[in-house]
Amino acid sequence: MDYTQQIVLFLIAVIANWFSALAGGGAGLIQLPILIFLGLPFPLALATHKVATVALGVGATLRHLREKHLDLAVLLLIVGAGVPGVIAGVHFILDVPERQAEIALGLLTLALALYSAVKPQLGLVALPQHRHWRGYALGALVLLLIGFTNGALSAGSGLFVTLWLVYWFGFDYKTAVAQTLVAVGLGWNGSGAVAMSLAAPVQWSWIPALVLGSLLGGYLGAHSSILAGNNAIKRLFELVTLVVGLKLLWG
Repeated sequence: MDYTQQIVLFLIAVIANWFSALAGGGAGLIQLPILIFLGLPFPLALATHKVATVALGVGATLRHLREKHLDLAVLLLIVGAGVPGVIAGVHFILDVPERQAEIALGLLTLALALYSAVKPQLGLVALPQHRHWRGYALGALVLLLIGFTNGALSAGSGLFVTLWLVYWFGFDYKTAVAQTLVAVGLGWNGSGAVAMSLAAPVQWSWIPALVLGSLLGGYLGAHSSILAGNNAIKRLFELVTLVVGLKLLWG
């Protein structure tokens, strides 16, 4: 790639990861298809995308740490429960038809948008619940399944985590997005990047521009989510899940 193309990659990464950090997921909606459009086959594009998006978690973490509203217990639960699913998903996607997995995930993602839309008060106010061992156990089981989708397809899994934190643990959208960006961005994407880079090649010459863009986009998106209200984040979440679901179904 020449310098002009590297700049384009950087700008794409900034936009995709800003969008993701604000809505609580969806970077793969923009970044992954563009990597494929630029000529990378799916396994190479997915591996390259996963390595780059670790920087999203770094940028978002740097911003959210200043607000001191991260829940350490929930962060550890998300990472501990989800990472085994991520690693399993990485190896699973290499052996199954990609299109079938995309259709299934697309339908589930559309269901997220519909569920949030028909629950107008969902996530606008924090209502802590299920903060006991049984609640954490069931929460961990669902996070394991979501982690599997993160490893298999890098599109929309963060959105599932965000809504699950809102629905099951009673977070408001703004706080749920913060937990998702830190735990999924660092823990899940980091483990997925390592597993995927060992199982498939990575376009390393594209990584610097993508990483810098992801880092900046993650920080700016996290900053925007902190300034935005829960209602705005909820509407953006519903929009992103709708678009992601339709994109997965469209192919």
